[in-house]
Amino acid sequence: MFGFLPSIGPWELILILAIALIIFGPGKLPEVGRALGRGLREFKGAAKEIADQTTIEASSEESKQEPKKES
Repeated sequence: MFGFLPSIGPWELILILAIALIIFGPGKLPEVGRALGRGLREFKGAAKEIADQTTIEASSEESKQEPKKES
């Protein structure tokens, strides 16, 4: 589930959620979660867009190069 944080276990996750509940309160927690989800979604979309552009640029550069002649 959390590939980028391999050392976080269930107790650590519960502790983080409890601290977030204390800081933000039960009324704001869903709003914070939605904002975090939107931010991650936008980040993933931007990363995918950059990867797609890089792939397109690399393929266009390959097509511009002349084929090498064998002797």
